[in-house]
Amino acid sequence: MLSQRTDESTAKQWLRSAEVRKMLGISPGTLQNLRVNGTLPYRKIGGSMFYARQDIERMMKGGSVNG
Repeated sequence: MLSQRTDESTAKQWLRSAEVRKMLGISPGTLQNLRVNGTLPYRKIGGSMFYARQDIERMMKGGSVNG
């Protein structure tokens, strides 16, 4: 039963900064700019930043992330 899961259901929903930078091929400064200007929403838990995979995908498709 577990082996029948789809890739989408097993994909992580929340990504850390390093994973997002690698996925998008961007520098830490570029990721910070995306956070600061509100292009990419994030959650800070403790000292770590987390990003929702669906927000990243929506941003890459050119859709509005915040609305």
